[in-house]
Amino acid sequence: MTGITSEALIMAFSALGAGAAMIAMAGVGIGIGFNAGKTVEGTARQPEAQGTLLKLMLIGVALTETAGIFALIISIMLLFANPFV
Repeated sequence: MTGITSEALIMAFSALGAGAAMIAMAGVGIGIGFNAGKTVEGTARQPEAQGTLLKLMLIGVALTETAGIFALIISIMLLFANPFV
């Protein structure tokens, strides 16, 4: 009977962790869509505030996207530069 080595177990859970980190990208997509939708609603209600709303939307999109980039970096680290092995 062969047992599972600790290195194989670490690699398996690292792959699961990388997949879980990439689920964060769904949240990022939802957040950006919500942000853009509310900006369109605000522009439709008050067209003269379009410039201000666009600036605020772009800042919000940038901040939201950084969370996705961090999740991507963590998943790449877990898959290719695993510090636990």
